[in-house]
Amino acid sequence: MRVSDFEDHEIYADLRATPPVIIRVDGRSFRNLLRKHRFEKPFDRRFASAMADAAESFFQQSGLYPVVAYTFSDEINIIFTDALPFDGRIEKLVSVVPSYISSVLTRSLDLPPIAFDGRVIPLHPEQIIEYLVWRQAEAWRNCINGYGYYTLRSAGLSGTEAASRMLGLRASGIHELCFQHGINLDKVPLWQRRGVLVYWEEYTKPGYDPVRDIEVVVNRKRVTQNWDLPIFASEEGGVMVRELVGVRNVYLSEVTTPDLGR
Repeated sequence: MRVSDFEDHEIYADLRATPPVIIRVDGRSFRNLLRKHRFEKPFDRRFASAMADAAESFFQQSGLYPVVAYTFSDEINIIFTDALPFDGRIEKLVSVVPSYISSVLTRSLDLPPIAFDGRVIPLHPEQIIEYLVWRQAEAWRNCINGYGYYTLRSAGLSGTEAASRMLGLRASGIHELCFQHGINLDKVPLWQRRGVLVYWEEYTKPGYDPVRDIEVVVNRKRVTQNWDLPIFASEEGGVMVRELVGVRNVYLSEVTTPDLGR
């Protein structure tokens, strides 16, 4: 068999996606990693900052130009609404994007090599808001369960006992459990409840036009991190997301509003 014949076995090489697309990267075995390196539980601000900074670095240095990234826990959702990098080749997208995030996070946290997996999620433009509502609801569930589990651990239960106890608790029961131990889940930091959004922000700055020899105002873009997010399913959150991703014709009544606390 000729070497070139092996190209016929690359059966997924031409599998492509069309925008808009969300690439979700998730950390592999991060619970053990964070416990081993003594990060705070259930949330560690340094780790959350490193995740947001990795997303910001992706905007600024990867050369791949997403429009929005949403991160919580050990996942980052990266949204492309226009032309896709690598002409939409899925093999490239699910290898290059997670490897970039892995390398940035490994360096910034000074950890042993860490890994992310990746998946490509093609959507209709009007589904982007629904997707972010869904992931933000997952961030809230993650917040509730994290506080509940580690509240039980701090009360003396083993990991197995705490996990077993959590299986029998509804969200309202976890709220009450935490409240009895002095934790009001509706008052914990917003980024723990709602995640962090990274996106391009337009701003103006004074400049100078040497041709006309006059002071001017110029428009620029910069990457910003928003740690005080509204609920995406609210009117305020819906307007924010629509403006960022360029979707103008989605009605909030079409989006199921989850219970995300206050």
